[in-house]
Amino acid sequence: MGRRPVTVRLARWSAEHPWRAIALWVVFVAVCFVGGSAAGLNEATDEDQAIGEFGRAQLIVDSGGFDRPATENVLITARSGSLDQAAAKAAAQDAADRLRQVDGVASIGTPMPSRDGSALLVPITMSGDPGTAGDRVQPLRDTTAKVQDAHPQLRVEQVGGPSIDKALDDTLGKDFKRAELLSLPVTLAILIIAFGALIAAGVPVLLALSSVAAAMGLSTLASHLVPATDTTASVILLIGMAVGVDYSLFYVRREREERAKGRSGLDAVEIAAETSGHAVVVSGTAVIISMGGLLLAQDAIFSSLAVGSILVVAVAVIGSLTVLPALLAKLGRWVDRPRVPLLWRLTAPRTGQSARPRFWPAVLKPALRAPVATLLISVALLLALAAPALGMKLKFPGPEDVPRTTAAMQAYDRLTAAFPSNGTSHTVAVRAPAEQADRVRAALTDLAGRTATDQLFAPAEADGPEIQVSADRRVSVLEVATPHASRSDEASRSLHELREDLVPATLGGIPGVEYAVGGGVAASEDYAAHIWAKLPIVAAFVLALTFLVMAWTFRSVVVALTSILLNLLSAGAAYGLLVLVFQSTWAEGLLGFTSMDAIVTWLPLFLFVVLFGLSMDYHVFVVSRIREAVDRGMPNREAVAHGITSSAGVVTSAAVVMVAVFSIFATLSMIDFKQLGIGLAAAILLDATIIRAVVLPSVMTLLGDANWWAPRFMRRRTVVAPAVEPPPAPAPELVGAR
Repeated sequence: MGRRPVTVRLARWSAEHPWRAIALWVVFVAVCFVGGSAAGLNEATDEDQAIGEFGRAQLIVDSGGFDRPATENVLITARSGSLDQAAAKAAAQDAADRLRQVDGVASIGTPMPSRDGSALLVPITMSGDPGTAGDRVQPLRDTTAKVQDAHPQLRVEQVGGPSIDKALDDTLGKDFKRAELLSLPVTLAILIIAFGALIAAGVPVLLALSSVAAAMGLSTLASHLVPATDTTASVILLIGMAVGVDYSLFYVRREREERAKGRSGLDAVEIAAETSGHAVVVSGTAVIISMGGLLLAQDAIFSSLAVGSILVVAVAVIGSLTVLPALLAKLGRWVDRPRVPLLWRLTAPRTGQSARPRFWPAVLKPALRAPVATLLISVALLLALAAPALGMKLKFPGPEDVPRTTAAMQAYDRLTAAFPSNGTSHTVAVRAPAEQADRVRAALTDLAGRTATDQLFAPAEADGPEIQVSADRRVSVLEVATPHASRSDEASRSLHELREDLVPATLGGIPGVEYAVGGGVAASEDYAAHIWAKLPIVAAFVLALTFLVMAWTFRSVVVALTSILLNLLSAGAAYGLLVLVFQSTWAEGLLGFTSMDAIVTWLPLFLFVVLFGLSMDYHVFVVSRIREAVDRGMPNREAVAHGITSSAGVVTSAAVVMVAVFSIFATLSMIDFKQLGIGLAAAILLDATIIRAVVLPSVMTLLGDANWWAPRFMRRRTVVAPAVEPPPAPAPELVGAR
């Protein structure tokens, strides 16, 4: 016999030295976690995240060194009817007097009435770091609440960036706490149902959690090379739990299956390493390749997500090949304890005639007996589901997409209605030689005058435009407000009018001038253009490398090509479903959201790489079982039936875990997470059912021996069958006439 695969050698050493392997894993996780905590997190800066003209505008503003303190507002309106001006002025004076005594308030501005007299606004400037203002705003809110108590006939509210940040943080904090509290018990419950034993269910969760802890530390260290963003930790948890549970599930299920056939503990671990362990390495490589494609987006956010995902997948693969065999060897048959009586009877590994499943053979009948018709119908249905993706629109969520369940957002709506210039605005950032400062100011004043007479922009302020100029007089900034919502077509047209007409016309003739238009609308449009430009590059990279890995792994160009096509079909169907749900209004009441008539800008690219990676988990595992049967000399049709039915239980269990966890994200308040959760859950569900149980067997049955075609240089010199027992003969009704 030749040299055993590295997965077998690692598993054998770990199984023979379990305490040593477990201790090394614990030390590894602890060193990673503690080392990362000691090194500290290096977060991405505005310069790292600058994209398009919006990014250039942000960098110009930053170069001016402006003192931009956090600001808040006390908004005074009538509860009904017109506003009593005398009462409003008295409440404004009371608010100003009280707030001056609050620690963290730098100054109180002069109360400003709205144009229509429906509101009075008291501006507040906070002291300290603007980045932490949301954490320090509560005393101001408490004081405003006392003013409200003293003037019950009026509506007295506090609204501003820090208040909204505080409200969103509280909402998201509750959401994530609920998600965390639900995800772990849901995962455990599904695994208990899958295994029928508590220890067997706990092992995958233990490996996944330890992998996440180690990857968190490693990603913190890696942030000093690739700066991290605030979403990295959440993605590490999401991906880490998904792949960690999957890999352990594949491995543990195969080890139990081999023990049920009479294998010794060590032999069962070796066979699991040679089969499931090999599949874990291949699928982990596919996930890493997919996530690595994000680096080509040249985007600090995606680069950070890529590094975090790659690290957690790599750690999960290492853990499944090292500490998992050690745990299984040490536990032995105790892995099946304590048993849940009814569930154990349903899920315990079986051999002989009792091992033959009944449900999945029935599902496979159409694909095996009429592969052409089954393939055409199933692919047509998936393409029909994918068709709406052709009309996908990308936008950033705006303030209008934030849940109105908080008092801060309700006050924000009243603020923008009474004072349109406090809502959506464009930032005109200008950098020019200091001697041109007066010409720049005159040009910006002219620009403000032109926008004041345009319906796309908010009316001019009574005291003229507020133009900020840096201390060195090189940078000037003007905020141009629009009364339209940030995602509206009117807001988009106002941006293009500024960029293509008004700004060049007023600033273009100044010598040495550099200008850019930024703001929330610009960020959404520029990032969408960036995603559409990078998506083909990332997709081509992921498809090409995944094709090479699959072709070399299975020594088959055909298997590699069908793998790519099936995953593209799955991703396309998920995109189409997202558009159907979130670019329409029919599901608003069902899922608790307000349609933004678009998909969140970053989602398609991220969803593509995640789905392509995670889908390969199932594909590699299923095709590996089919290949095993073919290598033992089983005819193609029977091999397909055996491979899918023998892997159906573990694939279904893994998919149910993922779908359940991802679905929890769909219950969160923010539209970003709803779309992410629905997209991932739907894609995994489609992939584990229609793709793997209908399309894949149809394709492989139809192709027959051509499945395994490869050029001469890729063919195996010898075929060595894995050391497993021959499977029971498939039922006659499953195979049918060939």
